[in-house]
Amino acid sequence: MKKIVLVILFFVSSIPLLAQEYREIPVKDYRDKMKAGWIGQIAGVCWGAPTEFKFNGVMIPDDKMPEWKPEMINNAFGQDDLYVEMTFLRSLEQYGLNISQRQAGIDFANSGYQLWHANDAGRKNLRRGFAPPDSGHPAFNIHADDIDYQIESDFSGLIAPGLPSVVLELGYKFGGLMNYGDGIYAGQFVGGMYAEAFFESEIKKIIVAGLACIPQDSQYAEMVLDVLRWYDENPNDWTTCWKKIDEKYQKNKDYRRITCNSGDYNIDAKINGAYILVGLLYGKGDLDQTIILSTRCGQDSDCNPSNAGGVLFTTLGFSKLPPRFSEKLDETKKFSYTAYDFPALVDVCEKLARQAILQSGGRVVKRNSEDVFLIPAQKTSSVRTTAVRRGIFGRKTIVTVPTPPELQLKPYKPSWQPDPPQNVKFTATENQLINIRDYQLDEAVEKFFPGWKLTDCGLDMEPGFREEYYGKKNVVMTHPKARGEACILTKTVTLPKNKKITLKLVVAAHNAAKAEFDWELVVKADGKELLKQQIIGSWRDITVDLSEYAGKTVKLELLNQPNGWSYEAGYWNEINLQTE
Repeated sequence: MKKIVLVILFFVSSIPLLAQEYREIPVKDYRDKMKAGWIGQIAGVCWGAPTEFKFNGVMIPDDKMPEWKPEMINNAFGQDDLYVEMTFLRSLEQYGLNISQRQAGIDFANSGYQLWHANDAGRKNLRRGFAPPDSGHPAFNIHADDIDYQIESDFSGLIAPGLPSVVLELGYKFGGLMNYGDGIYAGQFVGGMYAEAFFESEIKKIIVAGLACIPQDSQYAEMVLDVLRWYDENPNDWTTCWKKIDEKYQKNKDYRRITCNSGDYNIDAKINGAYILVGLLYGKGDLDQTIILSTRCGQDSDCNPSNAGGVLFTTLGFSKLPPRFSEKLDETKKFSYTAYDFPALVDVCEKLARQAILQSGGRVVKRNSEDVFLIPAQKTSSVRTTAVRRGIFGRKTIVTVPTPPELQLKPYKPSWQPDPPQNVKFTATENQLINIRDYQLDEAVEKFFPGWKLTDCGLDMEPGFREEYYGKKNVVMTHPKARGEACILTKTVTLPKNKKITLKLVVAAHNAAKAEFDWELVVKADGKELLKQQIIGSWRDITVDLSEYAGKTVKLELLNQPNGWSYEAGYWNEINLQTE
């Protein structure tokens, strides 16, 4: 049961001083919907996972869509869609909702799981001493508009039912660790939809509630309004809407200015956010179709159905979900690198929701011996802008996108025109709290391969230190500067006399699990080529006999030589001179 309660406070003279409306939801109903939100995320990511980035710039054919099987639900425990936001929940549990962004950054820096794109770059910046918000600033993070905070923002709405102001603040705090501009707005939009899904079931109204949480002059807001309009023009043909999304947000470079990708592969938050909306709108309330359509749009086709499924499932509640989505869930297993199994996850969300409600001026009351949340209704009492979009709520409707006065929106700052970075660093004391350090490329070479110097290394694929790569610790990744130009490691050494001397190398290629990409390893001594070998796939142990140079001072060169100019990264785990 949910209803609006009007509370009026009076002076003794009985003259009204303040009227406050509350949205009311029993705690058991809150838990039921919040649990469903997590199940929707889990089901969406597990169902779409086999297709992730296998269909870029194309729709997934119907016969390539996996079939849902109840046991698939347990494929979620190692998914970055889930374990990152649980790191944020743990920080909030330990330090409260008023946690500083710097402490949140320290906790994120200490996480041990594998990351990609904005998350990976942001965490590396934090480990290198860049304090937030610079860790997500475009000056230091080329992934600023990537999808990352969008895929892990669900937590912000699930612990803030009916409280978009809390969603907004959490977005600036946690989203700013790795994103900027549309990259942050994407997560605030998704979180805002979740917050409204506790009280609203009409998808368009939920979408507009999310829209109120972001600047209306942003490209992300433009995308949301576009998809709503295109849906209204063709409400029964999702493929036509998909083609319009593709034409504007895939092919038009003005809408993918500050992401790390180009071509068919597109990790930008806007296009993937559009695919969330395709599922929510064209799914028309059907749980399966919502996930299927968000998946079939392609690109990040496990993250997008995870967001869409989470929002829709929240509107229904766990008790109304078909058993096939939860009956096989292992509730004793913890999500990777987190403190939470599923029951503990639900409990911590309730704990944080109580804090958020009380801190926002709400109350917890007893009704028939049960706890009930009274949540301040953050009403749409002030209108920030009016978007005339024919047919969003009817063919002649003018859609207003109102902003509750509680929402303290910051001015729109696109990632390609950002404010100057703050140039903030962690203090020495804060750095001591970061247990895992990252290294700049030259620092990593000096630390792990003493005496070797690096020249002509390019910037593609973000060369540098890798804490772990396909089973090896402390890996250095290099990349050639351009076609035909090798990246070179050089060391001048004096070799001992009368010894058998070998150079041992342990190297790999990109995506080492598959033999997809390669590069050429060239070893030279005083300019003489001693070895030229294709490196493809996983780790290789290579030895080069240097005995002919015993007793001499020799210049050794190791070349990461491009071979076809496709993912030419070289991964180095060991460079050692050995004598017998």
